Amino acid sequence: MKRTLLLTAISGHLLTGLAIAQEIETTRIEAPIIVTAPGPARSSDELIGNATALDRADILGRLSGTLGDTLSGEPGVSSTFFGQGASRPVLRGLGAERVQVLTNGIGVIDVSAASPDHQVSADGIDADKIEILRGPAALAYGGQAIGGVVNVIDGLIVETLPDRAVSGEAYGALNSVNDGSEVGGRAAFTAGSLVFSLSASRREFGDYNIPGLAESRQLRHREELEHEAGHDHDDDDDDHDHDHEDEAPIRGSLPNSFLDTETFGGGISWVGERAFAGFAVRQQTSKYGLPGHSHAHGEEDHDDDHDDDDHDHDHDHDHEDASPYVDLKQTRYDFRAGINLDGPILTAIKGTLSYSDYEHSEIEGGEASSVFKTEGVEGRIELDHALAGFEGAVGIQFLDKSLDATGGEAFLTPTDTTSWAVFLYETRDWDSGFGIEGGLRFEKLELDNAVAGKVDFNLVSASAGLHQHFGDGWFGGAQVAYTERGPNESELFAFGPHLATEQFEVGDATLNKEKGLNLEGTLRWRGDKASFGVNLFHTSFSDFIYLAPGSIEEDGELVTEEDGLPVFVFSQDDATLYGGEIYGEYYIDQGLLGANWKLRSGIDYVRGELDTAGNLPFVPPLRVTAGAEADWQRVMFGANVEWADNQRHVGEGQIGTGDYTLVNLRTALKLSEYGIGREGTQLFVEVRNITDEEARLSTSVLRDTVPLPGRNVRAGLRYTF
Repeated sequence: MKRTLLLTAISGHLLTGLAIAQEIETTRIEAPIIVTAPGPARSSDELIGNATALDRADILGRLSGTLGDTLSGEPGVSSTFFGQGASRPVLRGLGAERVQVLTNGIGVIDVSAASPDHQVSADGIDADKIEILRGPAALAYGGQAIGGVVNVIDGLIVETLPDRAVSGEAYGALNSVNDGSEVGGRAAFTAGSLVFSLSASRREFGDYNIPGLAESRQLRHREELEHEAGHDHDDDDDDHDHDHEDEAPIRGSLPNSFLDTETFGGGISWVGERAFAGFAVRQQTSKYGLPGHSHAHGEEDHDDDHDDDDHDHDHDHDHEDASPYVDLKQTRYDFRAGINLDGPILTAIKGTLSYSDYEHSEIEGGEASSVFKTEGVEGRIELDHALAGFEGAVGIQFLDKSLDATGGEAFLTPTDTTSWAVFLYETRDWDSGFGIEGGLRFEKLELDNAVAGKVDFNLVSASAGLHQHFGDGWFGGAQVAYTERGPNESELFAFGPHLATEQFEVGDATLNKEKGLNLEGTLRWRGDKASFGVNLFHTSFSDFIYLAPGSIEEDGELVTEEDGLPVFVFSQDDATLYGGEIYGEYYIDQGLLGANWKLRSGIDYVRGELDTAGNLPFVPPLRVTAGAEADWQRVMFGANVEWADNQRHVGEGQIGTGDYTLVNLRTALKLSEYGIGREGTQLFVEVRNITDEEARLSTSVLRDTVPLPGRNVRAGLRYTF
């Protein structure tokens, strides 16, 4: 019934949008400019691939503890949810190294892609804009971007002079679900041609409330069956089962799910009439718990005094001494410059150079069980040009980084990675509205491991697409893209216990490069009162790399368990993913109750299959979203609903997830309408997951022990000047 109502509502809304498209004489709404795309500046409506941009107000309105959770809910975007401290975005069922996460157009240079418990060093709290890019333009960033590109733009280096000599914002919010606080500030000061930028933020989140038990119903059912089957075991096994029964179930609050993080950044930019140059430094420190970890091993007492009302956290986190947590620090330096030449062929030159020093320690029992360090430099130069009616960019990109992991639980051995690439991207539009675009990239990748030695890959990515601007705001397009991706450090060289994911991971230095062929079609319409879009895709992989249950040799015998953990081996198989997104918005001026209304809705679906091994693991299910926002000039009120179907198409050895419905409400008082601050200044109150629904993401490795947070009342103030 729930599914039928939601699908009916969404379908009706989208059909209404189509009808409006035929009736309204429109003045087109300008879509956001996507700066992540190479070549000439273009809006999202001019790109074949699905492109999304979140501005500062959008980011703060949906801000969560991590980048993946903040973006989850956008069309085709999910999260690897690992509690409040770590998650990466999942685009159309692809994550890790198949989604390129950037900061200001350059890789984050951390170890977040190596494991889902590793935090992304760009979390969005101090971002000025976040862009999500797919399609031919995304492949200018390499085969790692076959899923797409997520670019976090922090605004510390500016390319144009601000309108005001002094500008900025202060932001703060409180959260009930974790007794958490968020504070942040940004400012820019202009002195002639110089612009000074500053940013700072802090989050303090305690362990968060959950609607019921930490363990899923499906996992409890499996454990009951295993317990019943174990009655015939010997007395020692019976004692073990009895001990397990005596463990108090975790409910009400999820132990060791805290998050404390700070960021500080500063930049200085010189801005001329046709050129700019700037330097910025940003430092992020973070401590966050690894939930589900100690529970799975039964190593420590979980402080059974936790319940729904027990949140007297003082943020000292005394439980850190016993429970595993991550202590992280990254310092990043960026230099970026550009010049507009306006020449007949060469029109602009842009360059970026970034250096990152990253380290995180995984602490257990008060001591570092493993330490991950990575240090690297990455650079990119683009030459924009116009020739024979074509506009585009040609460029080079390089990366040189080292990864060193030490300690008893370090499942990776030291590895140096170097990469050189050259890329070309071109687009052309004719007066008839017809256009073409495409790209080509060649890359040389080498990984040098301290134990296994060197492996190298020659990688080619190519894409081509065509589109047509029709009358009355319609746009249609199709594209084909071929990509090659080299395996990363974990896939090639991992060997050891990875306790955060409860696996003994084994890499394979003989893995082949991964090859993908993507076909995508899009149909969009935009007018002055509504917009509508459909994207359909089909991706075929050769030698797709994934983790699967396996075995290793020990004392001449094959074993499937090591160090008390199941053995998982990086394997390859051909794979297929297909699906799409439908999304739309509709605006009503002076509608019901005298408000200006904004209605939005979306459906996204992806199906993943391995040719010989069944379902692709960690794929999101069918999802439907719908929202409405009423604006009375001084006050606004909004509500949105997200429904996700159950996921039964799971990988080998995995348990499915149930369906869920999340309902969120938000209201804001616009203080700027009362002469306080500039536009955007507001007091806001929101309730997330108002029904306290139990929800688990099929894209999370901890879905059976770590549910999403329960009901959260979030209140705060944003002040702009």
